[in-house]
Amino acid sequence: MADFLNLPRGPSKRRGRMSTRMDFTPMVDLGFLLITFFMLTTALARPNMMALAMPDDKGEPEPVKQSKVLTLLLGNRNQVIWYEGLDMAQSDSTGYDAAGLRKVILAKKEKVDRQLGQQTYMDGKTGALTKGSYLNVILKPGPQSCYKNLVDALDEMAICGVRYYCIVDLTPTEQAYMASLGL
Repeated sequence: MADFLNLPRGPSKRRGRMSTRMDFTPMVDLGFLLITFFMLTTALARPNMMALAMPDDKGEPEPVKQSKVLTLLLGNRNQVIWYEGLDMAQSDSTGYDAAGLRKVILAKKEKVDRQLGQQTYMDGKTGALTKGSYLNVILKPGPQSCYKNLVDALDEMAICGVRYYCIVDLTPTEQAYMASLGL
């Protein structure tokens, strides 16, 4: 057995070292596949949208009592000019915050509820009978008002539970009044 260990080996060949290099191409492909899979299957943040029902242009609109109407003129510099009914001579101004616009809307809503009571209607979402105010709000954005102010006013309609509101253009008299105030 000793002869077996002492066998002539022949010319000595130095073996080349094996490369430890790894090919990461398949791993990169797998990473991109996983990223794509999770991007397509993950629910991203959904935008918050407010439902806005637009009336048909067909037919004549019903006349509304002036005692149920609150008109809001949206101006620049975060100011809202408001008046009850169609009498612009009794106008006042406020801001878009809760102590301003919300307070005005809730006060008018309470006044209309005391005068006319509340209306019973079927809620479109739940189908249940619900009580609500007869208050009608007319939003009139001015030429200098910004989009954010209109959205804030629409948010206040939702917060205060105003069922009837519309967005209308300013009359020439209202435009002149707003211009005289610098709004």
